[in-house]
Amino acid sequence: MARTRAPRIDKTPFEAEITDLSHDGRGVARRDGKAVFVAGALAGERVLAEQTAKNRHFDEARTLEVLQPSPDRVEPRCPHFGTCGGCVLQHLAEDKQIDAKQRVLLENFERIGHVRPETVLPPLTGASWGYRRKGRFSVRRVEKKQKTLVGFREQDPRFVADLSVCHTVIPQIGERVADLATLVDGLDVRADIPQIEFIAGDTTGEFDGVALVFRHLQPLGEKDKAALVEFGKKHRFAIFLQPGGVESVHPLWPDAPELAFGLPAWNVELAFRPLDFIQVNAALNEKMIAHAFQLLDPQAQDRVLDLFCGLGNFTLPLARLAGEVVGVEGEAGLVARARDNAQRNGLGNAQFFAADLTQDQRGTPWMRAGFDKLLLDPPRSGAIEVLQQLPLKQFGRIVYVSCHPGSLARDAGYLVNEQGFRLKAAGVMDMFPHTAHVESIALFEK
Repeated sequence: MARTRAPRIDKTPFEAEITDLSHDGRGVARRDGKAVFVAGALAGERVLAEQTAKNRHFDEARTLEVLQPSPDRVEPRCPHFGTCGGCVLQHLAEDKQIDAKQRVLLENFERIGHVRPETVLPPLTGASWGYRRKGRFSVRRVEKKQKTLVGFREQDPRFVADLSVCHTVIPQIGERVADLATLVDGLDVRADIPQIEFIAGDTTGEFDGVALVFRHLQPLGEKDKAALVEFGKKHRFAIFLQPGGVESVHPLWPDAPELAFGLPAWNVELAFRPLDFIQVNAALNEKMIAHAFQLLDPQAQDRVLDLFCGLGNFTLPLARLAGEVVGVEGEAGLVARARDNAQRNGLGNAQFFAADLTQDQRGTPWMRAGFDKLLLDPPRSGAIEVLQQLPLKQFGRIVYVSCHPGSLARDAGYLVNEQGFRLKAAGVMDMFPHTAHVESIALFEK
């Protein structure tokens, strides 16, 4: 079979008038009637661009020079902006970033769900720098450069960005990226460490609540282990090793570090493991929980269902307000830790169950008991499967937290157009400033 030849890229610079901003933060232009997505360009600008990819229905390009800047353009704070793919909106004023995300949400509601919220909620915002407490650095040894790179993927995801600093990651980690690269470069197994995950809770004991998980494809010698321990002690990081799958993760130093974060407004503390999912933005997480509860309006007599509950991020503080809360999650390990967290916080009115939420759960004892209100925080794929099999008539109020505006819009269309709910209110939450990621929340009522 003949190999399909990739379309020829025309590297001739061209001028482009940018008319809009795409959902992934690129400028939108048209060239010879064809859409072009231009990295580094903003709506209202005229730029000199160079084609980087050619597709049947659209082309891609990068900005070479801004000929006529937008009044909303600002100087990016990060020296790696334009190369690193971690955050693509640093050149746009912060208040305009959240406005753009709000537009994306509302456009998705209309285009995909054919719905419109009765009220557009004011954006929920917080600190825009040093907020990211969980993430994964890629690691790559480049022999030609005699150097080990540690960072996020570049805008071209085939490459690892050579970071010296990251301003969106919490300072304990963001200011130590170059130190991490030096550390790995000095290890005997430096070519066999593909990633380093980081996660942070509250300060405790011998370390500052920050844990690093080193994935290694070859066994570590004593010299390498000693170097990792020394690094952990120096910077007060807990060090974990991952020689295989998720279950292989184990502490190197200290012997039994405890990871946990508090939600002081509800007198709740959640313990977690270093690869567990937690919301990346601690301050905005607390604001989001309060925001969700304001919309849900839990009462002392209410029985509330929390779907995709994870460790109990919503479930446990909700148990302080409602009569009874049931959290359901697909991953059995998270459910076990959520139950432990309920016991840790003395919450006897919070129950947790493991279940495949893509399957019909109407016959389960916890579902047959009935509910008054529903809160759900599904993954990017949304919750259409679970909504289609839930007995929805029992819920007087639904609060839907979403990390993908397209799936929220689709599910909103189902709830409104097929199930008779009203989309009372919706808005965005800036969980990931300077990125194109859109986190949102919506309230549905019968």
